[in-house]
Amino acid sequence: MLFADDVALIGESKQETEGKLELWRQTLESKGFRLSRTKTEYLKCDFDGTGTDDGELLLDGQIVPRKESFRYLGSMIHSDGVIKEDIRHRSQLGWAKWRLATGILCDRKVPVKLKGKFYRTTFRPAMLYGAECWATRSSHLMALHATEMRMLRWACGHTRHDKIRNDCVRGKLGVAPMKDILSQHRLRWFGHLQ
Repeated sequence: MLFADDVALIGESKQETEGKLELWRQTLESKGFRLSRTKTEYLKCDFDGTGTDDGELLLDGQIVPRKESFRYLGSMIHSDGVIKEDIRHRSQLGWAKWRLATGILCDRKVPVKLKGKFYRTTFRPAMLYGAECWATRSSHLMALHATEMRMLRWACGHTRHDKIRNDCVRGKLGVAPMKDILSQHRLRWFGHLQ
């Protein structure tokens, strides 16, 4: 192993987690590496909302800082399982990609079907990275849908004031609804896990 970064250790209890952390530290040191104590942090999942505190996690007698959320492999992970921040971050990444390609998407000489294909291959993957694991609610789907429709209408040169239905805009660009694509992602991931 030449380089290790973003390693997740999962334990059911404080003692189990401390044991795994100590074992990981020993393994790294036996190979000539050091575990960075300044960058090491932990997150305690509290999905049921009980909020019981097991005390502080220690590594070589030093307290490991506890975080309520952190970024892991491109996704925001929260201690209470909320994904609102991750969806907001993914939408911002989609808009960042959009700004890079504004010249193509706002050009009226580019065929609309090509714009739709460009959207499906560039922006949607940026917005749905890691979405297979999201426990989405209707409010999350609505936020993603609103972002997507703003992009699609802009690519077609329409505004909401034009009173053109979303289905017509999607049909023009050849883009399926976000809800359907999320279902496909989950089913593909489920098949992969099986």
